[in-house]
Amino acid sequence: MTIAVRVISTETIRPSSPTPHHLRTHKISFLDQLHPTIFSHVALYYLVDKTNGNGNRNLPDVLNLLKESLSKTLTRFYPLAGRIKDDLVSIDCNDEGLYYSEALVNCHLREFLKNPDLDLLNHFYPCHPTKTEPYAKIHPVMIQVNVFDCSGIVIGMCLSHKILDGISTSGFLKGWAATARECSEDVCPTFNAASMFPPKDQLPMDSITGLGRSMVRIGNCVTRRFLFDASAIAKLKSKITMASPSQYPSRVEVVSAFIWKQAVSASEVNLGVRRPSILSHAVDLRRRMIPPLGEFSMGNLLWIPSTICTAEDEMELNSLVRKLRETIMEIDGDFVKRLQSGEGMSITSENVKQMGELCSKGPVNYYGFTSWSKFGMYETDFGWGKPVWISSHRISGSIFMNLVHMLETREGGGIEAWITLEEREMAILLADREFLALASIDPSPFL
Repeated sequence: MTIAVRVISTETIRPSSPTPHHLRTHKISFLDQLHPTIFSHVALYYLVDKTNGNGNRNLPDVLNLLKESLSKTLTRFYPLAGRIKDDLVSIDCNDEGLYYSEALVNCHLREFLKNPDLDLLNHFYPCHPTKTEPYAKIHPVMIQVNVFDCSGIVIGMCLSHKILDGISTSGFLKGWAATARECSEDVCPTFNAASMFPPKDQLPMDSITGLGRSMVRIGNCVTRRFLFDASAIAKLKSKITMASPSQYPSRVEVVSAFIWKQAVSASEVNLGVRRPSILSHAVDLRRRMIPPLGEFSMGNLLWIPSTICTAEDEMELNSLVRKLRETIMEIDGDFVKRLQSGEGMSITSENVKQMGELCSKGPVNYYGFTSWSKFGMYETDFGWGKPVWISSHRISGSIFMNLVHMLETREGGGIEAWITLEEREMAILLADREFLALASIDPSPFL
């Protein structure tokens, strides 16, 4: 049987109460300005049936609750119901509402999750991941609720990276779920990033855009899922401490360095030569500020530092972990103060200049990493249980970047890495015994 996703309704969900006049214009921050007008994608999978302890809850009740609670949630998360202005530096919080659709999927969710089809799950989103224009320049958020034959549902979300990072996305989901359970008293989002990181009138966007073009690859790409469970991560950490007893890397650091090492090796096998490589890794600033900000501080409160390896640098795992850790540790409270004190422009320009000089010397392999680990997304309970899986999306097309999106696992302690590489390099990675000794390929979320 051919599985199909059929949209049966579309509507606009507006805030249940109007946004006060003094909040009608939401300025984005300097950090928001640096992000492109693209969507991030996340989908949450729920088994809404008696086997999940839902008793007599029926599907119409579930769908109505989602919409009613979303409308109430938007009164607190009011910029998400607005429209991105043409100047891309502010949101008109006009309560026009967010795009919301419902779709039917002609299969059982349990069957789908036994061997998820990455091509099919891209259709669980209200806009296809490779065809987001012009939506990303208009809508802050778009949502699609997919209903399976068994009453299982998947909530697919497209969220503008102009105003939301991963923690903001998690905060919005927690707020929505708490409202559905009628316990949202502790959910108090703040949209004051622009007061902490004031927007800039002039940014080196031409240089940033030019640098971005040098990181883009032309060819066929492949996205695959890899699971690093708790035991695999423990083995990687053990390798590090044996080689460097003073190092105590986090699980995100050690998995990132390992993927980087093996991806560079795959590129070298494919090209017959090792290129310089750059690893950019998003770092949350909330926890590094003094005092730290809470999880409901909305906006792109992150920085994306880069770790550079020349073609001659040692590519052993412990040395890569050390390089990556040193880069991340530089993003501390003092660094955040520099960003806030007006040095943000000079820091950005210097980073762009450094990477641009490296790229000007010849081809460079770029790897963009982001981690949504320990965000608590698996705690998103609307009243019928927690999600059994949280997914990203498959990247396709002839123009792409080497990207790694890391998600937490349901049980905790593991990392699910969604890796996009050029197809020949992915084939080499899939045959890499050292890599496969620690990573499971496209595992069932039930395992």
